[in-house]
Amino acid sequence: MERSELLEVLSADGLRLLDALPPYRSADDVLRTVSDLRKAGHSPALVAAVLTQAKLRAKAQSKFGPFADRMLFTEAGLEQATRLAVAARHAGRFASAGFGRIADLGCGIGGDAMAVAALDLEVTAVEADEVTAAIASYNLAPFSNATVLHDRAENIDLRGIDGVFLDPARRTAGHGQTSRISDPDDYSPSLGFAFEIATGRSVGVKLGPGLDRDLIPSSAEAQWVSVDGQLVEMGLWFGALARPGIRRAALLVTSDDAHELTASQDSEDADTGPLGEYLYEPDGAVIRARLIGDLARALDARMLSDGIAYLTGDTAVSTPFAVGFRVLETLPFQERDLKRALRERGIGTLEIKKRGVDVDPAALRKRLSLSGTASATIVLTRVGGKHTALLVERLAR
Repeated sequence: MERSELLEVLSADGLRLLDALPPYRSADDVLRTVSDLRKAGHSPALVAAVLTQAKLRAKAQSKFGPFADRMLFTEAGLEQATRLAVAARHAGRFASAGFGRIADLGCGIGGDAMAVAALDLEVTAVEADEVTAAIASYNLAPFSNATVLHDRAENIDLRGIDGVFLDPARRTAGHGQTSRISDPDDYSPSLGFAFEIATGRSVGVKLGPGLDRDLIPSSAEAQWVSVDGQLVEMGLWFGALARPGIRRAALLVTSDDAHELTASQDSEDADTGPLGEYLYEPDGAVIRARLIGDLARALDARMLSDGIAYLTGDTAVSTPFAVGFRVLETLPFQERDLKRALRERGIGTLEIKKRGVDVDPAALRKRLSLSGTASATIVLTRVGGKHTALLVERLAR
């Protein structure tokens, strides 16, 4: 979104028109809506601006639910925005610590600042990009306890601030299609600046879940978060925001519940052992937090192979931290033999899961050319170091 487009949306006509639009559903709907709006006399610039926002509001439902219908977005800002359920947990840390004044440095479109303000805490939201800062101001307008500053995080005077939250921009500058930044020194603000602020302060830093673990300070609580099975972030918490005795955590959030696995350090892997009747695939947050060993011991399970994040056991155990499967058969791993085995079983629809093997599931599925009426799941992995194909069925959660 460019400045001129934002001005179109923020005009009285723009906001009225945006709120009056039907929910975005498909490109066909857009074509009809464009035609109707142009016939009604609206300018091409205004029509394009409000339809872009309508599309982004529809996309934002997965993160913000019904609140998205009264918010504004940029494509890049929505991409990095924290899901509302997770932002509420961020804000809860500050509230639980007894803090009253929070600075959100690099607030983006204002999602985390909204969650903080909703808990009646004073929040100063800071954003370096002019357009994004204006959108954050709009989104935070309902909160009298929220202030938005268009400024760089490095320029903010933190005297009188109780706690700081940083969500460094990890994509290239811009409001539309941007690319991911790999070097933490190039984040905005940089990771070095975030860690410097955290020295002697209570600070939370939201980062990508794949951040190099060697960069995690020993003083921080590192929490990996997944939402409905999708790994979404890694948070580092310092000072009073870090929980005593916890340095590794895997938080699993669903639409109606949350579960957490915590430890004082990375857990030791469980011993490897023979394939059992059941297979378990740990959630991505558990894997990233390196708590697979603790989960294995809780399930009375063992590792399938060294360095492979699959567990196996002899008893079905229900857990929110892993997807469980019953092992039905061991099939040939070689592609020609696997193809024959699947055809003999009448399998035409195939889910392929894999760990520890160099296989492209989509390409393999195409080469198998299956045409049966049955559906199935196979797991391609290593068992005791040997490449193996397993025919499995999911256990009910």
